[in-house]
Amino acid sequence: MSASYRVVIVGGGVGGMELVVGLGKQRAAHPPLEVTLIDRSSVHYWKPMLHEFAAGTVSHEQDCIDFSVEAARHNFRFVQASLSGVDRAAKSIAVTTAGGAHQSIPYDALVVALGSRANDFGIAGVLEHCAFIDSLSDASAFRARFRDEFIAADREQRPLAIGIVGGGATGTQLAAELCHAIDETPSLGPAARARTLRMTLIETGPRILPAFPERVSTEARAQLEKLGVDVRCEAMVIGVDETGFALKDGTHIDAPLKVWAAGVRATDATNLFEDLDRGRGGQITVDAHLRTPKDPSIFAIGDCARNNEEPLPATAQVARQQGIYLAQNMERFAAGGPVDPFVYRDRGSVVAFANYNGWGMMPNAKSFGGGPLRGIGARLVHDILYRQHQGTVSGHARGVTAFLQGLFGKRDQHPL
Repeated sequence: MSASYRVVIVGGGVGGMELVVGLGKQRAAHPPLEVTLIDRSSVHYWKPMLHEFAAGTVSHEQDCIDFSVEAARHNFRFVQASLSGVDRAAKSIAVTTAGGAHQSIPYDALVVALGSRANDFGIAGVLEHCAFIDSLSDASAFRARFRDEFIAADREQRPLAIGIVGGGATGTQLAAELCHAIDETPSLGPAARARTLRMTLIETGPRILPAFPERVSTEARAQLEKLGVDVRCEAMVIGVDETGFALKDGTHIDAPLKVWAAGVRATDATNLFEDLDRGRGGQITVDAHLRTPKDPSIFAIGDCARNNEEPLPATAQVARQQGIYLAQNMERFAAGGPVDPFVYRDRGSVVAFANYNGWGMMPNAKSFGGGPLRGIGARLVHDILYRQHQGTVSGHARGVTAFLQGLFGKRDQHPL
């Protein structure tokens, strides 16, 4: 290994943070590792919580981790900037700060962990008229708009129509959290939700939560409908305008407030790697070692990566395991020694509908949750998964404290 082996990670999401924290521990024993993290935000957040931030039921200020603070704790350099160019021949990337300053950063190993965004599928009007919940800034902007429009509509005694496209985890959980936000606001409550909110959840497929067993889909739909959500399955959106959604069957769903939570594709920044193999969704093609076949000095993990031989779902669980794998093996990659391939271990999945209900799925596809206990076990697992990651990044004492506060404390007492 050279005197200083430079590892640059672009993207501080779940996978990126697991990687820099793990490399920080490695660097304590092996100083030649020089680690740099680049992210356009100043804070790290658990992306599966974005729907809660967007509804206002959880305050993101309490659940964000400052990159600069963690950089000092875990022996890495943090640069707040956006990726703007890649020079593979020179082994350097160009980044641009929010203020417009440009910087060139050299690397020996470049790890792309840029995450993903919802997929508009090229449908007319989606980008112009729909809100997305793909980042902390997206969630904050939507929360402000939802709060203002709902309060105004309730005050004026008129309905507020909201349309959410996408019946996966993000769309269904967002629908439940929006209901919960109204219910938990003292000046509003369930009565205000019933008289003002008109929410429609639109799913192209035959059922919501298609990754879960059919029992979960059926119970989840029943829970949403109990909350007053109009669930439309086998409904394909072909166009969006200011007034709402046009469906393939010729019907129109009125929704002045629109959210697009359908599909997954890599962020646009992966277009900068145009000379590397990429999939239809923009994901960078990697091999069993998470390396790009055309350039062994570039790795990709999480939602922006795809192994065509063994494709994996775009989940925080996958990204976390991949970040840990690279942290454990980066020194071997640097030395050119043999490295075992990445092996994903499915730990199951959970979906939580605020305090209303929750379900989980074990690796053997057996489901649990729902029923008279309102899925309390699944909802606890949902929180534990995040606190486990938080503990890895900021210390287990903070993770345990935050978990206990979430378990025995109260959520935001005035979401709206």
